[in-house]
Amino acid sequence: MTIEKTPLNDCYILQPTVFSDDRGYFFERFNAEKFNELTGTNTNFVQDNQAKSDYGVVRGLHFQKGEYAQAKLVSVLQGKVLDVVVDLRKESSTFRQSFSIELSGENQTQLFVPRGFAHGYSVLENGSVFFYKCDNFYNKESEGGVYFGCKNLSIDWQVPAEKMILSEKDKCLPPLIFD
Repeated sequence: MTIEKTPLNDCYILQPTVFSDDRGYFFERFNAEKFNELTGTNTNFVQDNQAKSDYGVVRGLHFQKGEYAQAKLVSVLQGKVLDVVVDLRKESSTFRQSFSIELSGENQTQLFVPRGFAHGYSVLENGSVFFYKCDNFYNKESEGGVYFGCKNLSIDWQVPAEKMILSEKDKCLPPLIFD
């Protein structure tokens, strides 16, 4: 497994070592010891989540607040998504900055999203299966979010507006205010 820094503090791209032959492929998706060594963290993932969506679905930008904040390790098992993160940590030098990366079942790339980030993704292929590990349990009362179309962030979701499929909840999230 290799690790690469993103332009955002503490957010990393992880690329597993994939062994392929005429039978298919094999790789180690997650190893806690290697992960913590590479990221310099002591992350203990406690919950796995999976979502299947078709082209045009946009989910996010979501986060958990306070004691229920979550770090995530995200990947795509099948299909392709554009994964997007926004640093919401006021003390960070990359506060209010965003980063996006294409994750797919083909590239097997993973993204580590630290606590204090908003996270979302747009689905670029039908039947995409998104998978992520969380280091804290979900708590409905701690939900937060940023409007996906926030003009201050200028995110290109790579899906035309007329093809976007959003939940009613995501359509009503507040924008990120820049003072």
